[in-house]
Amino acid sequence: MSDASALAGTWRRFGTPRPVYEIIGAGAVLPGGERLMRVRVVESGEELDYRLADIILDPSEG
Repeated sequence: MSDASALAGTWRRFGTPRPVYEIIGAGAVLPGGERLMRVRVVESGEELDYRLADIILDPSEG
């Protein structure tokens, strides 16, 4: 995805039947070029960085 920030405000699930998370916005780009995204886990409210490559593979939630 060329504009990772377009995912902000969408919801996904860490695989099935894992917790739902909301994508908050684009995060850092690692030295190898890998993009991180900031996400919030709905169950716990925890915010963390998560690989964009993994987000793309996770199922959309609603």
